[in-house]
Amino acid sequence: MNSKSIPTEYEYLSWPEVKNIASSKRSTIIWPFGAVEQHGPHLPLATDSIFVDEIVNEVLNLIPKDKPLKRFPTQYVGFSPEHLGFDGTITLSSNLLINLIVEVGKQLSEIGFERLILLNGHGGQISLLNTAARELKKIAPGLSVFPCFLWSGVDGLSDLISKSELEYGLHASLAETSLMLKLKPELVGDERPFEGMDSQIPKGWSLEGNAPIAWVTKDLSNSGVIGDSRGANEELGNALKKLLIKHWYNMLLNLMSSDWPN
Repeated sequence: MNSKSIPTEYEYLSWPEVKNIASSKRSTIIWPFGAVEQHGPHLPLATDSIFVDEIVNEVLNLIPKDKPLKRFPTQYVGFSPEHLGFDGTITLSSNLLINLIVEVGKQLSEIGFERLILLNGHGGQISLLNTAARELKKIAPGLSVFPCFLWSGVDGLSDLISKSELEYGLHASLAETSLMLKLKPELVGDERPFEGMDSQIPKGWSLEGNAPIAWVTKDLSNSGVIGDSRGANEELGNALKKLLIKHWYNMLLNLMSSDWPN
C-alpha cells in the first residue's frame, strides 16, 4: 500500500493534515492574487492570474517538501476598475476584496497558521492589498501578513527591459507579452500594439511613481495596451520567468528559515 504524499494545495489536504501543518513552527499559507481584465487585443483576460499562478507553482516545486508551506487557490477576479470600458473586464469592489481577505485570513489565524503571504500579480491592486493586510493584522494580531507584488524587488529586470519600458510599459506590453509567449503561447494573438506612452502628464507627475495620477485605461489607450509590445519574444519571456522564479524561491526560502517576528 502506497503512502499518501502531502499535497501542496491547501484545498487537497484533509482536516487532520491542515491541523498538523498549522500547528508546525513557521506554518505559512501563500495566497496568489490576480485579475480578470482586458490585456489588449492579444493577451488573455487572466494574464495577471496566470503569471502569479504559474510562478508560485514553479517555486513551490523547488521548496523542500518538509516545509510547512501550502498554497491557496489563486484569486482570479480582483480589483480592476481602471479597465472597465473594455469588454471582458470583471472587477470586485474594493470593500468586497478587503473583506474577503480579512475573513479568510482571520480563519486561517484561528486554525493556527502563523503567516499569510498575499502574492499579487496585478499592479492595480497593490495599495488595496496593503490596506487589506493592515485591516487583517488589526483583528488577527498573531498572524504575520505579507502583501507582495510579483514584479517588485526582482533583481535583473533592468538588464532585460529598457528604462522607458520599465517606467511606462504598464500593461500588456513588452514584459507581459513576452512572459505569456513563454508560459502559454497558444493564448497570445498576433497583434503587437504600441500605445499610451506619449500621454501629456504634468511635469513631475506620473502614472505610477512618486506622485501618481489615478487613471483609467480608456484615457490613455484605445487598444488597452500601455507600453510597447512590438519587441516581445519567447526568449525574453524565458529570461523573465527565470528571474521571477529565482527571486521568489529565495524570498520564500529565507522566510521559511526565519523565526521572524518571534
